[in-house]
Amino acid sequence: MATRQTGTLLLAAALVLLAGLVSPPAIAQGVSGLPPSFTPTLPERMLSGPSGSEFARRIASVQGAEREEAIKAEITRGNIPDFLRHLKPVRLSRTLANGLVLTATVFVMPDYLAIGSDEDFFLVPMTLQTALTVAAKFGFVLPTRTVVDAIFAQSAVHLTPQPMPAGPQMRSTEYYLRHNQTIAQQRASLGIVLGSLIAGHKKDLVVTGRLLRDASRLAIYGWHRPTGVPIQPLSTVHGSAYVDYSHGVRLVSETVLIEGSPRSFYEVLSDPRLCQLLSDEGTMAGARQIFGAPPSQAAASSRIAGY
Repeated sequence: MATRQTGTLLLAAALVLLAGLVSPPAIAQGVSGLPPSFTPTLPERMLSGPSGSEFARRIASVQGAEREEAIKAEITRGNIPDFLRHLKPVRLSRTLANGLVLTATVFVMPDYLAIGSDEDFFLVPMTLQTALTVAAKFGFVLPTRTVVDAIFAQSAVHLTPQPMPAGPQMRSTEYYLRHNQTIAQQRASLGIVLGSLIAGHKKDLVVTGRLLRDASRLAIYGWHRPTGVPIQPLSTVHGSAYVDYSHGVRLVSETVLIEGSPRSFYEVLSDPRLCQLLSDEGTMAGARQIFGAPPSQAAASSRIAGY
């Protein structure tokens, strides 16, 4: 009897833990019966927060650290469009050396981070440090190159990249705003429904093993043409404080489903066999160092037997 009661309590505890990982309400069911909004906690947007166009005006005359602080402040207080809070499932699969096919599902923001409301939002580039701070605060990570490719392949809409003339002006708020307006015009002309998974309009800030070898760098990748070929190969040419109008930050939930079971993105990257689901670079055992994330305390309980 004691054994049965113990088992019942453990099952109940597991259900409570899982419920904490999945955002209510129970909407359309996704992989393994879990809703697609596998969303970490984000503060509600205050109605008094500036719209995207208003925020762009506020930072028009600033740059560098002052601009980054303004961006971080708005995002961390929850001034992002509601549609970004509903994550989309993106599925990946790999065949292991022994012939076993494994699947992973990551949950990603449908578009790049933006400031403002659904009616008026500003897709805002930011430095790597700002992106990492925001991601770590709310339980997100940045995608790998493999995840970026999967997002593009499974996006409902592919926007055609719109490069602007190169030069020092690439880092100006004016360029940020002009590119944002160009993308808004693309969206309007295609009649894109807010919340649709879209790609092709920005380069991604990504996580890569190269950053473990040189933490002073920034990693960017993507800006896929409609053919699926990226304009930007994986690059760490720029220093970590570099940012320009073409950069976008698409956040990914730290919780990943491996064969339907929740695992940490970091743990999967550290596993010699499972890492190939999320990365083509092999293991990244130090990925937590990049994000400044604390060690997991639930690693052992989330293992998948036999892998």
